[in-house]
Amino acid sequence: MANVKNIAIIAHVDHGKTTLVDKIMYHCQLFRENQNTGDLILDNNDLERERGITITAKNVSVIYKDTKINIIDTPGHADFGGEVERVLNMADGVLLLVDAFEGPMPQTRFVLQKAIDLGLKPCVVINKVDKENCTPDEVHEKVFDLMFELGAEEWQLDFPTVYGSAKNNWMNHDWKDEIDNIEPLLDMVIEHIPSPKIPEGNTQMLITSLDFSSFTGRIAIGRLTRGELKTGQQISLVKRDGSIVKSRIKELHVFEGLGRKKIEEVQTGDICAIVGLEGFEIGDTVADLENPEGLKTIAIDEPTMSMLFTINDSPFFGKDGKFVTSRHIRERLDKELEKNLALRVNATDSADKFMVFGRGVLHLSVLIETMRREGYELQIGQPQVIIKVIDGVKCEPVEEMTIDLPESVSGKAIEMVTMRKGEMLSMEAKGDRMVCEFLIPSRGIIGMRNQLLTATAGEAIMAHRFKEYQPLKGGIPERQNGS
Repeated sequence: MANVKNIAIIAHVDHGKTTLVDKIMYHCQLFRENQNTGDLILDNNDLERERGITITAKNVSVIYKDTKINIIDTPGHADFGGEVERVLNMADGVLLLVDAFEGPMPQTRFVLQKAIDLGLKPCVVINKVDKENCTPDEVHEKVFDLMFELGAEEWQLDFPTVYGSAKNNWMNHDWKDEIDNIEPLLDMVIEHIPSPKIPEGNTQMLITSLDFSSFTGRIAIGRLTRGELKTGQQISLVKRDGSIVKSRIKELHVFEGLGRKKIEEVQTGDICAIVGLEGFEIGDTVADLENPEGLKTIAIDEPTMSMLFTINDSPFFGKDGKFVTSRHIRERLDKELEKNLALRVNATDSADKFMVFGRGVLHLSVLIETMRREGYELQIGQPQVIIKVIDGVKCEPVEEMTIDLPESVSGKAIEMVTMRKGEMLSMEAKGDRMVCEFLIPSRGIIGMRNQLLTATAGEAIMAHRFKEYQPLKGGIPERQNGS
């Protein structure tokens, strides 16, 4: 097995990443004919299934035409951007999925920017061409314009494209010509995604992800950039701050299908899991024992929102969960910090209160819900945005927001956004719907989603991503109705 291709699948939320991975797995016959695995196979925890979104990035490997393809499925929400930044380091190329009706959306821009900055080769998949009123050719033009705008180099702009519908299990080079499989997509991956470059030198592997097993403890996952790794090998662990810790590999696993396979030696360029390392963190480098050289660690964008977590001191404490003390909450938050790179936790002047910083309301609410299900009991404060002082001026985070809604209710939505200090950038009609773009302070987005859905009878689709810090915009009215 000499050939390895590592690809990450990136796209805006709900453009069909996890569905596409399902179809690739079926095509490469990972399952028996009679095995009913359902759909969205990789969204395997309860929260992901209930919300219908991907929260953590996962990898799976398939074999196609004697080439091993490691596929990394990533989340589409800006709140989980930390996951995307982390795992793109393992890939050599990306499959950029774009909806044939919606075209490039705010999150498409965010993930594509990261991929282009890392110098990855993009392949474009225009999905959902079975939708009514879709315009695949225009979307193709828009993707090209977007890449050009994001400063892609010439070899990145020369990207191959396939069209199709992952749900209906077909992909082809021409969107008018429907076939019955997704082979053109896999052929495109094998032809255009470069195999991992293998530089000369000793062992180097950046830890980009971690897993936990109750039998073996923490497991480090990453891609072997150069050199070799064998079971039982003595290695050095180069930490983020440059300090070096000696350690030893107990077991090595590579990804095979949905599971892992234990092996003796990893080939360079493959993604592997290491058991037995002590005290590592994401962003550390596994390096040679004698003369270790560290790799550049992962750069993660700053959090933009904070929330106060404290113990439950109401009269009802202890009724709901079994972990109720501040020590339990502290330990759980520390454990979360290990794998959730975009999160920060600061202690406050009180021992039982913690300030938790995250990327957005969704990021924090998923953490709170996960903790609640694990049996933790806690009280939380209102989400606050992080105000920074830049050149003596107080600044707050501002986000780009896209709202897709029926034309008849667009006036109501625009009024709602302008009350919350948003400014409109553009407005275009697509069929009987309008797509409006705004710049709005993050403060204005908190709690806006429910009001917007009520005002538009549940028809609005809203997406937003952090843009930059701008001077404070002034007060936003708290209550719209009542005395």
